[in-house]
Amino acid sequence: MDLVVGIDEVGRGSWAGPLLAGAVILDPANPIAGLTDSKLLSPKKRAVLSSEIILNALAYGIGWVSAEEVDSMGLTLAVATAMQRALDAIKTSYDEIVIDGDFNFLMSNPKARTLIKADLTVPSVSAASIIAKVARDTYMAEQSRIYPGYGFERNVGYGTRDHSEGLVVNGVCSLHRLSFKPIKKFI
Repeated sequence: MDLVVGIDEVGRGSWAGPLLAGAVILDPANPIAGLTDSKLLSPKKRAVLSSEIILNALAYGIGWVSAEEVDSMGLTLAVATAMQRALDAIKTSYDEIVIDGDFNFLMSNPKARTLIKADLTVPSVSAASIIAKVARDTYMAEQSRIYPGYGFERNVGYGTRDHSEGLVVNGVCSLHRLSFKPIKKFI
């Protein structure tokens, strides 16, 4: 049976915080029930599944790209870098890489291909989506204690009303992506 590395990213459109990619190889002999696109799961269900994935996957990795790196390299290269960092953590041999979406960020790897909505249809991509989202959401909730007033524990850095209001009151912090248009007006 072919071993598939599923890859998905989270945080691409966020105004603040890191961009992450998850990479997962699931054990075909030990399927995990309930896998789907992380955005369709409750935070509690995501957390439970993330723990189960990390415990039972044949291999997994999470690639982190900081807000500062996103600013310096641009979004496309940042996504590719996060995916490559996640893949670099995979030490198990594999037959194929499936990336969620329609753009192959790992086009130099002959095993990589894309699939639109793979996070809904390919369990290893769903798993990658889940572990990356849980890791990022947890990190942003922790950062909300260091940088209160932006609502990071709720909006995880995305452009929401409470985030915008926090920017008006507090200005930008070191987690903000200074190259993003909505943030530029607060610099």
